[in-house]
Amino acid sequence: MQDRLHDRVRLRTSPAALILTGGGARAAYQVGVLKAVAALLRDARRGLDPSIAQGHNPFPILVGTSAGAINATALACRADNFQEAVAQMVHIWENFRADQVYRSDLIGVVRTGARWLTLMSVGWLVRRSLRMRPRSLFDNSPLRALLGQMIELERLQRGLEHGHLRALALGASSYSSGRHVTFYQALNDYQIPNKMQRLYVRCAIQIDHLLASSAIPFIFPAVSLDLALAGAEGVEHFGDGSIRQLSPISPAIHLGAERVLVVGVGQIGHPGLLPGVDGAAYPTLAQMAGHAMSSIFLDSLASDVERLDKMNQITAALSPQERRAVGLRVIETLVISPSERLDGVAAQYLAALPAPVRALLEVLGAYRGGGASLASYLLFEAPYTRALIDMGFGDTMARRDEVMRFLTERRESSPSQSPKVVVL
Repeated sequence: MQDRLHDRVRLRTSPAALILTGGGARAAYQVGVLKAVAALLRDARRGLDPSIAQGHNPFPILVGTSAGAINATALACRADNFQEAVAQMVHIWENFRADQVYRSDLIGVVRTGARWLTLMSVGWLVRRSLRMRPRSLFDNSPLRALLGQMIELERLQRGLEHGHLRALALGASSYSSGRHVTFYQALNDYQIPNKMQRLYVRCAIQIDHLLASSAIPFIFPAVSLDLALAGAEGVEHFGDGSIRQLSPISPAIHLGAERVLVVGVGQIGHPGLLPGVDGAAYPTLAQMAGHAMSSIFLDSLASDVERLDKMNQITAALSPQERRAVGLRVIETLVISPSERLDGVAAQYLAALPAPVRALLEVLGAYRGGGASLASYLLFEAPYTRALIDMGFGDTMARRDEVMRFLTERRESSPSQSPKVVVL
């Protein structure tokens, strides 16, 4: 009986990519989705080939942006054991504290956020205050220490060499040149063409790449990267990879993916006012900042999914010869995004933030109207991150059949028969 089960179902072998988008603390939702994927593979182990079910990485191509870049790199560094990698991420995100990401004590907040607010309000009256030049609302130096503990970059190259991973790609946006740069580490140089202010740089991923990719504009300081070390043009300052990211799915396709699982951190196609928001009231600074962040982190993904869907329809209508002639292929796509608005969830957990951070956000209006949207990106506190993990887990389990069709296939299928492509 056991042999028949092993003959019946196996993990699919066509190259699959996992795309994790940005969103600060919202990235806890991604961890919930991965927790569910790991659980589904464990549950299906009896029906899977035992040689690949235990620790096999179902996503040989990993693409991340902002906080998603950190999650993608954590997976990549433990690509030899997917279950172990996910368990480690769940442990970290379920026990998060804001002071692991940015200075949340009174002195730390005063040195950055309060100084900036002072400069904006009355600093222009005092000429010498112009020398203050604050760099960001928060000091994220604790994040570097956390990444040093969380991510073992020396394991990344071994994962590539042993075939557990094909590529890791991270996005960052250059304030110096205006270009969006995708840094990727792979054994193969893919020679991806650079166009439309988009540059691909093959290099060894370092902690600074993660800090640059996750440097939310105005919130965290920009990071300088020397592109000359990667054969490019010199030192540039970078911020969050979601800025000017026209096509979040594109790097995965260039790196050879035939299937993509996209995990978003905001609802797609669910417009409407937040509960308790008066649409006629003038928006607070926090509400406007949250709206700007949503435009950075969420809008490009929704547009890219819609664009890929259209391209898939066009490609599917072509003959195999025509597809080869124009270099197109159908990309199977599965998108998982939150079933609830995360800014609405964040409003329930504002009290979990440290007092100095709450005071600063209150000045910006985060406790009025839709101001919780800004806080939803900064709420690196366990009560909130656990709620998002639970939501991601539940949303994925609710789509169990779709996820398993994406991950597995019937062994009885004729080798010459291509799997059915489903665009979701």
